[in-house]
Amino acid sequence: VQLQASGGGLVQAGDSLRLSCVASGRTLSDFHMGWFRQAPGKEREFVSGISENGDSTYYGEFVKGRFTISRDNAKNTVTLQMNSLNAEDTGVYYCAASRLVITTRPDLYAYWGQGTQVTVSS
Repeated sequence: VQLQASGGGLVQAGDSLRLSCVASGRTLSDFHMGWFRQAPGKEREFVSGISENGDSTYYGEFVKGRFTISRDNAKNTVTLQMNSLNAEDTGVYYCAASRLVITTRPDLYAYWGQGTQVTVSS
């Protein structure tokens, strides 16, 4: 499966962004999906995950109710709505797919999109 992430940009603290990840080549319903982010000089960090059918969602502790993950398998799309952004949310955001499990471990996701840059100015 090929993943294409989009929706990043430069925003101010307190603003919102909506990231999208579109899959091609395979049906998205075959995969658990995750969003990760990576800031300069830091390791890749789990942001959110959603099960194949959308029934279960997970978030990193730092999210604190600000982000919402969702999916539309009919459109092969996963979305991450991010509200109340702050400077610490700056980084490259990646969507990833796993056929095995939802996990915070990036090494267990077999497929990755190219990333979309999110920059939050304070």
